[in-house]
Amino acid sequence: MKFIGKKVFFIGAHPDDIELGCGALISNIVNDVEVFCITLSDNQKNPLLKNVVNEFTESMHSLGVKKDHRFIESFETRRFKHDRQEILEYLLALNRKYQPDTVFVHTDADLHQDHQTVTQESLRAFRGISLFGYDVIRSSHGFSPKLLIEVSESNVESKIKALACYQTYKDKYYFSPELTRAILIRNGALAERKYAEGFNIFRIISAIK
Repeated sequence: MKFIGKKVFFIGAHPDDIELGCGALISNIVNDVEVFCITLSDNQKNPLLKNVVNEFTESMHSLGVKKDHRFIESFETRRFKHDRQEILEYLLALNRKYQPDTVFVHTDADLHQDHQTVTQESLRAFRGISLFGYDVIRSSHGFSPKLLIEVSESNVESKIKALACYQTYKDKYYFSPELTRAILIRNGALAERKYAEGFNIFRIISAIK
């Protein structure tokens, strides 16, 4: 499966979600495809998270995502279900404007209520488009990847560097470079490769010629 010449959406509920689930993949493809990163909550109602917007910007820059291809919105954390319709309309507008070929969202094995809403509304908003689910380990429940995308040592280092931009979360276990590398090694082992990023499959739209 090649993403060359494609537009790829990465959608997350909160700053850090996309990098945790897809940072190595983004590093792998960012120079060959149009990468768009969309985060729906800026977490600014939490006084302990005032720096995460700037950290998100630094992280995206670190991964090479263009400034006009990254978005951060202000839907309220833990209230996404109440804003379901507004989130759907926002995603539909992005779909109409940019017409992505491939979309990555939270896995359906995720327990976080905001993550679940993002996935459900993305399935509605991006009908007829290939859609895959990434894992955020802190809220994961029984994630088992069915799509394994090989990544390189430099992609692994880029993911670790991007996550290090989030000084707000530097003491969280799920930001540990050792854990990040271990997950990529484990997924790589499943694919009989050194490293891989893992996803589940919601739908694949393809043609055989």
